[in-house]
Amino acid sequence: MPFSAEDEAFRTEVKAFIQEKLPLDVKQKVLSGQEVHKEDYMRWYKALAEKGWIAPNWPVEHGGCAWSATQHFIFDDETGLAGAPRLSPFGLGMVGPVLMKYGTEAQKREHLPKILSGERLWCQGYSEPGSGSDLASLKTRAERKGDKYVINGSKIWTSLAHHADWIFCLVRTSIEPKKQDGISFLIFPVTTPGIEIRPIIATSGLHHLNETFFTDVEVPLDSLVGEEGKGWTVAKHLMEHERISGGACGELKTALERVQTIAKQERAGDGSRLIDDASFRRRLMDVETELLTVESVMLKALSAHSAAKGIGAVSSLIKVRRSEVQQMISELGVIAGGYYSQPYNLGALKQGWNDEPVGADYCNGLMPSYLFLRAASIYSGSNEIQRNIIAKHALGL
Repeated sequence: MPFSAEDEAFRTEVKAFIQEKLPLDVKQKVLSGQEVHKEDYMRWYKALAEKGWIAPNWPVEHGGCAWSATQHFIFDDETGLAGAPRLSPFGLGMVGPVLMKYGTEAQKREHLPKILSGERLWCQGYSEPGSGSDLASLKTRAERKGDKYVINGSKIWTSLAHHADWIFCLVRTSIEPKKQDGISFLIFPVTTPGIEIRPIIATSGLHHLNETFFTDVEVPLDSLVGEEGKGWTVAKHLMEHERISGGACGELKTALERVQTIAKQERAGDGSRLIDDASFRRRLMDVETELLTVESVMLKALSAHSAAKGIGAVSSLIKVRRSEVQQMISELGVIAGGYYSQPYNLGALKQGWNDEPVGADYCNGLMPSYLFLRAASIYSGSNEIQRNIIAKHALGL
């Protein structure tokens, strides 16, 4: 798409900032498929925070940027292309916007500045062992006793809970005929007595997922965000922000370029290149077309979002197609890498995978990425549920 002179000037500014401030070792970890640790991530977070670019999607009065939808797109695109670590969405993209809309003034003063500075990291307590896609069936209870809520139950797939300071949690505060009713939205520290976090090691060999257990966890009544029993409304607002914040395409372009590089370099026994195979080249072109489609829809959604318009089912559409494109690219990467995609050390959790790859460095992490992204069509709301939302709210079916 064509960009104005002002937009191109902004792109130049973003590139210069990345060149100066993105630590080279962190960039190399991202681009080579290695694990980015918390301290690496926070170095980039702090650089963005000092520049005032940490929360561009926030309103200016809360520390956001007065950027156009195109500038938002350019920033996301360039950071993804450069190999910058993707920022955790839980504070910046989820609970922050929720507090702006539903939080009390005291909650905003307490939490928003600490999200911006990186002083307070968050995790999400939504899914439960029996309540994933059907989130409204959750059973974790919060009973009101005097001036406290007492929480009992468990959550699963609590990403990065072992690094978080606070958690936002959906809990059942009453039993109602309609299961979406009686759910409330609470926020509290993960260090509160009675909380236990147990690691879940993914098939990629990495620890980013957890189970979280609550046993007689006491939190004050001012932990409630919004009205008691109206947490489902709060959650829907949060999930719209979650899906649009996960729509940037720069990192997908980088992943696709990596596949193209491998296909041009690696040769079969007869000396032919995979990129010269008509069937594989067609698959690459199909994926690139799908990626451009996601990018176009994302731009329209950002424009509506910047104009303070709801995007509704479009966020579900973005989530479905982006996750499918992610999976397509990761699959093509494994095909392109061939045997060199396979070996990685599940036991080397502190170092990541493929510390000494058998083949070229560009094959490092292809298989762990493929394995991890099998979940892309499930997390942030399964694609089956998103299609139901699209059918109902966009197509009127």
